[in-house]
Amino acid sequence: MRFAVLGSGSGGNSAVVECGSMRLMLDAGLSAKQLATRMQSIGVDPASLNGILLTHEHGDHIKGLEVFLRKYQVPVYATALTKKFLHDAGIKSGTWKIFEAGCEFQIGDAVVTSFAVQHDAVDPVGFVIGDGRKKIGLASDMGHVTRSVTERLRQLDGLFVEANYDKDLLDADSRRPWSTKQRISSQHGHLSNDQVADLLRDIAHPQLNHVVFGHLSSDCNREDLVISHLRNCLDALGHPHIGLHCAEQNQPTDWFAV
Repeated sequence: MRFAVLGSGSGGNSAVVECGSMRLMLDAGLSAKQLATRMQSIGVDPASLNGILLTHEHGDHIKGLEVFLRKYQVPVYATALTKKFLHDAGIKSGTWKIFEAGCEFQIGDAVVTSFAVQHDAVDPVGFVIGDGRKKIGLASDMGHVTRSVTERLRQLDGLFVEANYDKDLLDADSRRPWSTKQRISSQHGHLSNDQVADLLRDIAHPQLNHVVFGHLSSDCNREDLVISHLRNCLDALGHPHIGLHCAEQNQPTDWFAV
């Protein structure tokens, strides 16, 4: 198994997971052209995708979906509420597969487990994708980390997780109104570096190989802050082997094999 992030940030989010013979895209928040171009740059033919998994309906996670589906016949997996919201918004192309948050389903070789998260969307979810031996967790726009989310993210071999903001930088940001700051840091907003550290303290273990941080705020976080903070956290727990990486908005990451 392996995964790569096509781009992550407030301007758009998408990732690709390869599980056996299956290729799955998580979200489609970049333009359809960028989705295709970035996939091709890491050796993936967009037409070879076996499914698109949607976490929620916000624009930075579905921006390119409608145009992409007009060109590529890829099934879309979403909850009923997410599908209804997008259908009402005019996204009607493609074949839709409905699942309930918390359920497990199979796409070829890939076993997909969904779990509910606490973001301000109609029915937001995260995913764990496995092949019976290895597992990759994908959790973005989480609001806060619940006990059930922590349990879902145990015993992973790879993880993509948001690290949206540094608390001090958010507090000091003079361009954001207080209401926006409250929304970001609320239990239905985004995760801070400190919250991600707390999560990793609970789930880090010897078989976790790579953690990729995404959705970094361009104003209220920095890659060096994320890496140094989380590196110190994991080293203190005795896990210096875990590779830490930050996804960027404007270019895809390398592949991370687990």
